[in-house]
Amino acid sequence: MALRDFLLMFLVCFVWAAHTVVSKLVVSGMEIPPLFYAAIRFGIVGFVTLPWLLPVPKPTWRMLLVGFLMGGGGFALFFLGIKTASPSSASIVGQLGLPITTLLSVVMLGEKIYWRRGIGIALTFLGGVLVMWDPSSGFPLSGGLLLVLLGAAAGSVAAVMMKQIKGVRPMQFQAWIGLSSVVPLAFLTAGLESGQLTRSIEAGWPFVAALLFSALIVSLVAHTIYYGLIGKYPANLIAPLLIMNPLLTVIMGIIVTGDRFDARMALGTGLALCGVLIIALRRNHVMPLATVLWGRFR
Repeated sequence: MALRDFLLMFLVCFVWAAHTVVSKLVVSGMEIPPLFYAAIRFGIVGFVTLPWLLPVPKPTWRMLLVGFLMGGGGFALFFLGIKTASPSSASIVGQLGLPITTLLSVVMLGEKIYWRRGIGIALTFLGGVLVMWDPSSGFPLSGGLLLVLLGAAAGSVAAVMMKQIKGVRPMQFQAWIGLSSVVPLAFLTAGLESGQLTRSIEAGWPFVAALLFSALIVSLVAHTIYYGLIGKYPANLIAPLLIMNPLLTVIMGIIVTGDRFDARMALGTGLALCGVLIIALRRNHVMPLATVLWGRFR
């Protein structure tokens, strides 16, 4: 890989890591309702990408479902989860999306899993469970991280379903994610949350800046660069470099939000990332799609 492209890959991972920390500050520090935050974010994405909406992908119902699961549905669960979870732990649990996609590919696409990938899946889930373990409460697993895991699973289902939709360009995909996400999220935040406008006004310009960063820099700029690199290089070259994202998130979480990083967290992180690498480096026909998913959940 050319040095310029490696630096672009690092920039993308840095932006994604920063977004995880920024999201924590928005829903926890500023106390912005998570569903409202997700609705506004995807409303901006849908508006900016509106010129790329047509032609309508077929079947349309599948594109709408994929767009919601990979966009508003997955991110809403992520934002709800990170309200109580730390950015570093959420970034590690989010990596479980890759083995979930691999397992779903067996059921939905007839993919075969051999022993090396099986070991990778086992290590990733073991590491994820260690990170999610909450010995300080009566419930053994962190509720916030369970929501993050559900968000990753929603994206995994969407990624496998996306295999059955042909000819959708990256910006068109972003447009349909925005369209399919904003309406259901608007109804959900109106029915389940309160005080959205009041808290947004109280948060002021920092919230506006965080919102624009999430919608424009993360969803459009970083993902456009990432999709370009995916098209230029083999997926099994890009996939290992994505390890930079959770590592940068852990570092930022410790520095910015004071995340605790004890021996249990370190062991779980190491096992999960080793498992992810094993899965990512074993080629198969669904691997490019799984790699796109792995980088998508930001």
